Amino acid sequence: MKRRTLLKGSLSAGVAGVAVAAGLLTPQMVMAAWPKAAFDAKAIDGAVSSLLGSSKLASSSDISIKAPPIAENGAVVNIAVSTKLKNVSSISILVEKNAQPLTSSFNLASVTEPFIKTRVKVAKTSSVIAVVKSGGKLFSAKREVKVTIGGCGG
Repeated sequence: MKRRTLLKGSLSAGVAGVAVAAGLLTPQMVMAAWPKAAFDAKAIDGAVSSLLGSSKLASSSDISIKAPPIAENGAVVNIAVSTKLKNVSSISILVEKNAQPLTSSFNLASVTEPFIKTRVKVAKTSSVIAVVKSGGKLFSAKREVKVTIGGCGG
């Protein structure tokens, strides 16, 4: 049984190698879509419009951001975003005063619970913004996170 598994794996790898060598399969076809312009944007509006097609955000109390009010280490800040909105197709997290504000974006299937939890870098004290795309419209919520240096305030 192990021999068959080895042969199948070797055959699959060989076929994939031949496809790459022949130019039929490029690395970009295999990798996930990367919204480079959105991640390279220097402002919130530019990042949101590059990523989601519009920068018109409506504030919503149905979006909950869980983040520490004070982060001793801005390099690793735990963030959780959930929402009560229906038909959520994406959740994005931006940090206002970061050099590149877009930290992450998650595309969700309609049957997925609209909840994400991740770690982001917060360069200095600023607002963490969650942008939720629901029913074709963009909604947002903010939460201030204070970054201290060595736990002494700053």
